[in-house]
Amino acid sequence: MSIAVRTYNSEGCTPVEHPEEISNIVARDDCVLWVDLVDPTDEDFARVREEFELHPLAMEDARKHGQRPKLEHYPSHAFLVAYSKEVSEVDLFVGANWVVSVRERNQAGERWSFDTVRARIERGAGHVDVGFLVYSILDELVDGYFEAVDAFEDTVETFEEQVLTEQLGGEGDIQIELLSLRRRLVEFRRVLVPLRDVLSALMRGDVAWVDDATRLHLQDVFDHVLRAVESLDSQRELVGNAVDAHLALTSNRMNQVMKRMTSWGAILLGSTLVAGIYGMNFDHMPELHWRLGYPFALGIMATITLAGYRFFSRRDWL
Repeated sequence: MSIAVRTYNSEGCTPVEHPEEISNIVARDDCVLWVDLVDPTDEDFARVREEFELHPLAMEDARKHGQRPKLEHYPSHAFLVAYSKEVSEVDLFVGANWVVSVRERNQAGERWSFDTVRARIERGAGHVDVGFLVYSILDELVDGYFEAVDAFEDTVETFEEQVLTEQLGGEGDIQIELLSLRRRLVEFRRVLVPLRDVLSALMRGDVAWVDDATRLHLQDVFDHVLRAVESLDSQRELVGNAVDAHLALTSNRMNQVMKRMTSWGAILLGSTLVAGIYGMNFDHMPELHWRLGYPFALGIMATITLAGYRFFSRRDWL
């Protein structure tokens, strides 16, 4: 079933088997209603729009993927967009005594699981209100960011070790992997940083149904977002340093190769010059008919080669 419905009151949590009962529940003021849509169909969207009188612009944003984290206000409800650690979009419609959540898959087919947050809410079901629902969902989302940041940190440390110990494999492969990691960090930062503004708006009281007690808890979530952003920025800087270090090491190895090639070219130049001169086959050349001319020329070439080898070896070019 793509729609899960629960109510919360002083007696605890009550699952609602039939979504058709939403109409009767939403009119009550003795409970809080949570409707969770998972990979919703057009029919599901039409049902919740009719039941909660959701604004068409908010519905259009919920249908489309890739919205920027934001908080928008409408006459009867607010619309909030956030992202999970899998960078899958989570949309929340927040009303006076109800919350509608929309969860869909990201490009990799991953979707955020509500199991942990649902268990957390049900443990405190007797004290659940709309603000507590919103806080619990956002807090679990932000806690997941630290798992993602820790995974990024482990990956960055692995790449740094490979770069510094020159356990690189293919030059192109490590560069591509580093650039890919930096791109993932940038993409994750794009969905993390705007959440600060969303939480700031909630703490200012822009959503009337979020009470003062919940705003105090949201301050802790806001601090966690700031910590996650700082950690993410540190990882981005470290990845940039790893890219620069890898390029520097690659350039240094190329210089070493060029030094060796240049050294051997200079060493062989003297022998090539001697061989070239005596290979011109003129009739009147010094020592052309000398019986020891051939071994003498070979000796000169060997002497020049050995002298060049010692010269460049002393300068650590070979």
